[in-house]
Amino acid sequence: MTTAGLRAGGDALAEPVEPVGRGWTAALSLANGAIWVGWYGPLQILLASQAKDFAPGSGMSKETMLAWVTGVGAVVSLVANPFFGALSDRTPSRWGRRTPWIVAGAAGGALSLLVLAGAGGMAAMTLGWCLVQLTLNAAFAAVTAAVPDRVPRLQRGSVGGWLGAAQILGVVGGTGLATAAGGVGAGYAACAVFTAVGVLPYVWRYEDLRLAVEDRPPRSWRGFLAGFWLSPRRYPDLGWAWLTRFLINLSNALVLLYLLYYLRDRLHHHDPDQGVLVLTAVNGVTLLATVVVGGVRSDRVGRRKPFVLWSGVLMAVATALLSGWQTWPGAIVAAAVLGIGFGVFTSVDFALMTDVLPKALDRGKDLGLINVANALPQVAAPALAAPIVRYLGGYRVLYLVAAVIGLVGAGLVGRIRGVD
Repeated sequence: MTTAGLRAGGDALAEPVEPVGRGWTAALSLANGAIWVGWYGPLQILLASQAKDFAPGSGMSKETMLAWVTGVGAVVSLVANPFFGALSDRTPSRWGRRTPWIVAGAAGGALSLLVLAGAGGMAAMTLGWCLVQLTLNAAFAAVTAAVPDRVPRLQRGSVGGWLGAAQILGVVGGTGLATAAGGVGAGYAACAVFTAVGVLPYVWRYEDLRLAVEDRPPRSWRGFLAGFWLSPRRYPDLGWAWLTRFLINLSNALVLLYLLYYLRDRLHHHDPDQGVLVLTAVNGVTLLATVVVGGVRSDRVGRRKPFVLWSGVLMAVATALLSGWQTWPGAIVAAAVLGIGFGVFTSVDFALMTDVLPKALDRGKDLGLINVANALPQVAAPALAAPIVRYLGGYRVLYLVAAVIGLVGAGLVGRIRGVD
């Protein structure tokens, strides 16, 4: 490990003032991207393929089976992210607060993906996906908390942009690995290897901040559990920021959940697996074109809310295109526009969230609670999407509902008062 940029002891709780370098940002971004490979290879391709294979004879449609598996996994994610974030806040390891959880989470995630590869039915698939969510959320909570630990406020938009770029590259990479590997088992194995290897440059090269003995909170399960409640009345800006993120992510989750089936059953695409990869790549290219630029621009002007507002509006327009223009060219245009909006939203909203954190000691836990706004839509989306697709108007109504939800979320950012 290098000790470049290391600040020892109690400085783990200090507000960072020294800008981080490109190497640190690149290594943390790679670790973040590796985690997203482990999530989105399964979510985009592999889980849907397994649900298609296991559904016949089960009494369920493939859509319902996929909804159950992803929904149960998302419930695990809801608990795991803030729980492991809180544990990392209190970890007195010689390797720092975050690094042990990044290593353990990524290694556990890789093993869990191999469990999924050997699943022979819905029960094993559900168990494997829950293990993936449990372990990778431990790593993700620690990676996310490293940013407010080490990055000054007016650099967080740009760092958030690079993390967002790594996220979409992880989504594209996971989808590509799952598609190119030549089978479900091989796809899981490829994602597992990348997830485990991708975190190594960060944990080997950069030493983590260590928590001073005098800064460690008293050991109390009652106090530990009580800390998971953050009153919206006491912290209204955090509450509105959380709700904004939740609604926009719910809209995005509704778009992604049945994308493979939308191409197969509604657009009758000749190769829906390849179609998902193409749309993911188009979305990724336009997202990459705006994610870093949006974050850097937000840092320079010192403002967050206008970027979040207009990126959310643009994403709602893109989602509405999927409802009103149900053709393959329409899907490509929607994917491109959605990427432009989501790129700006990803970087600037992350910086906005770090700006409204209440306490330095609880950065990991509080960001874990904020990240519930990423996981909870994975629970809510199947519950909303399945009945809409089957009984309430199909994909046209589904994507119109998603557009309205995203538009409402974008508008709520104006309720945040403490951030310009």
